[in-house]
Amino acid sequence: MADFSWNVQSPLQQALVPGRHGGAGTQVGVTLEEVRGVRLVQVMARRGSAAETIKAAKKLFSIEPPDTPRAVSGRNATLIWSGPDQFIAFSARSAEDQFAKLSEAFAGVASLSDQSDGRCLIRIGGPRARQALAKFCSLDLDDRGFPLGAAATTSIDHTAANIWRGADSSDGHAVFNMLVFTSFADSLWHTILDSAAEYGVQVSVAHAA
Repeated sequence: MADFSWNVQSPLQQALVPGRHGGAGTQVGVTLEEVRGVRLVQVMARRGSAAETIKAAKKLFSIEPPDTPRAVSGRNATLIWSGPDQFIAFSARSAEDQFAKLSEAFAGVASLSDQSDGRCLIRIGGPRARQALAKFCSLDLDDRGFPLGAAATTSIDHTAANIWRGADSSDGHAVFNMLVFTSFADSLWHTILDSAAEYGVQVSVAHAA
């Protein structure tokens, strides 16, 4: 019998080239990262069990899941609104069987779907991030329309995407997280890179903390 081994690879294994790209100016206008080592679990309240799902989430994460398009940080996870009575639990992947832990916490009240290997997380920041994003994203990402913690489910580059604004970078610039299906990640990555090239792009790999 053949001996198979499964090696999980990033969908951007070939596309992501760390380093400086695009404009040769002195300032980097956009920072572009793939965030690896993430655990993503979609939590969907079952019919008539929304209140019980909220109660279970608060017990597990020490915070209620958002009921409007927002992202909130709780104990060991960020909860991202993804639709009525549902959210994505985002955390760093660890040796612990986190899916089993969530399955136990939400047993009987919510359905779970492990999306960890089916999604790719791309993070965009820098002083010209909004200008680059405006070339292909229809959302209003201005501070007034998309403040810290705002989230949305939208279509970007002909694919569904979850986008939320995380904590600002150490130099005070807005940071946007984009979660897309792995099969579309390569295409979207090139779209972002092309859109940001004129501003100068610093590409890197980050790991969920």
